Amino acid sequence: MRGFLKDNGLSVAFLLLFLVTLFGQSLAGHADENEELLRHGMPEVGYLQFIGSSRFLVDVAENWQSEFLQFFLFIFATIWLIQRGSPESKKPGHAGVGTDREQLVGPHARPDSPAWAKVRGFRLWLFSNSLLLVMGTVFVLSWLAQSLAGVVVANDENAMHGMPPETWADYVASPEFWNRTLQNWQSELLAVGAMVVLSIYLRQRGSSESKPVGVPHLESGTESE
Repeated sequence: MRGFLKDNGLSVAFLLLFLVTLFGQSLAGHADENEELLRHGMPEVGYLQFIGSSRFLVDVAENWQSEFLQFFLFIFATIWLIQRGSPESKKPGHAGVGTDREQLVGPHARPDSPAWAKVRGFRLWLFSNSLLLVMGTVFVLSWLAQSLAGVVVANDENAMHGMPPETWADYVASPEFWNRTLQNWQSELLAVGAMVVLSIYLRQRGSSESKPVGVPHLESGTESE
């Protein structure tokens, strides 16, 4: 167990932080929901009922879809776009998907390469793009979950105010939906852009997300080795 935690500390730490913050969100959301119900003279809901509700799902999915969109766009952009001096970018002149030799695929695969790196055709294409495909799929599913849960929440609020229900298409086209969605998107894209640019000029000793402290600003970490 000690060896497993040492080798997987980063993923384990973030998994635990995710679970703790998700649980904290559920507690805070449950309390907020009951306060809102009491203001409208309605009975409180239990914790298990709340975490199984559309209101909780829409808040969770809304954040997930923006996070996975961020990584989907960043992974795709870093194939073709360069930012000189940033450790988040490839070196100038290395844009593109790379050659088979550089990517260690097909006849250039090593004995210890993954099995699907040694084949040709659709399986190689699928494995070569699997990270982007999974990120994109999770984004689409999270966006869909957000929109489906959101229309349920919107119609519950409409019912409390004596307004007619909305269809899913009406809700997805509404200013409320895009206001909530774009609030998350713009913040995620700002964070990525800031990381790309600030890592050119700033350092964090010991972090894989930073260049070595003594590397000149407009060199990548690998160019100095």
